[in-house]
Amino acid sequence: MLNSRTKLMQNLLRIEKEDYQLREGESLQDFVTLMLEYIGDPDPQLRDNLIYSTFYKWLIDSNKFTNEEMQNLLSILIDEQHLLYHIGNAGDLTVLKRSFSVLPIALILHRHLKNPFLTVTEYQSVKNALLRYYKKEKDLRGYLSVEGWAHSAAHGADALEELIQCPESDISLQLEVLDAIKGMLHNGIYIFCDEEDERMATIVDTMIVKKLIPYKEITDWLIGLADCAEWKRTRDQRIALINSKNFIRSLYFRRDYVSFHNQLAAALLEAEGKLNHFAKR
Repeated sequence: MLNSRTKLMQNLLRIEKEDYQLREGESLQDFVTLMLEYIGDPDPQLRDNLIYSTFYKWLIDSNKFTNEEMQNLLSILIDEQHLLYHIGNAGDLTVLKRSFSVLPIALILHRHLKNPFLTVTEYQSVKNALLRYYKKEKDLRGYLSVEGWAHSAAHGADALEELIQCPESDISLQLEVLDAIKGMLHNGIYIFCDEEDERMATIVDTMIVKKLIPYKEITDWLIGLADCAEWKRTRDQRIALINSKNFIRSLYFRRDYVSFHNQLAAALLEAEGKLNHFAKR
């Protein structure tokens, strides 16, 4: 007799072949329950290619979930058994459950952004959970040789980028998110090498382009990000310096900031100059 994990994999493979349609008599919620159970499975085919892809198709492409179903799903995803599961652990496989719980949170927030359905209380709950996750996550590995993508910093950034655009967002949240990004870049543990800086740069680029925060706040934050160049030379300082420099460059080359806003372009160049000890300026 097949166990539930094997049966789920077989069913999701069949659902993928059948264009993500359910057969007569099948229940969406029965599949969701099992997908949540195995959302952090070590097998990348099940976790990433099947469970996440199915959530994407059902949440974004075909809108199979009602508002109430998405609210219920979100309340589970942000709990201590999913997004915050063993938060603070590093070097084990608990990161997979956390990192792959945050991805469907981003999808639900995207649905809310397009057609708001979350209550103020629900939005506050997901905001608090995401900020806690991004500040407390210590396992920052990108790609694992056997288990595939962990990518917690990148996945969390995707959710934060949706969060800041929601109608409930305000200047206070924008500043909290900027602080969380700075903390991630100055993490003292890990130099990012799997384009996490690009995913974080997307958040700040969205803030700028959609005018979610005054430009002065952004320029001050960018200059402040480079303060680590003046720290005592330690491994922590080296990590902060390299991550911040790569982030600044990712943001600078995202668009033509010289034409877009001269002060922003100047702040980016000033920050990069402080961080780049090799520059001859």
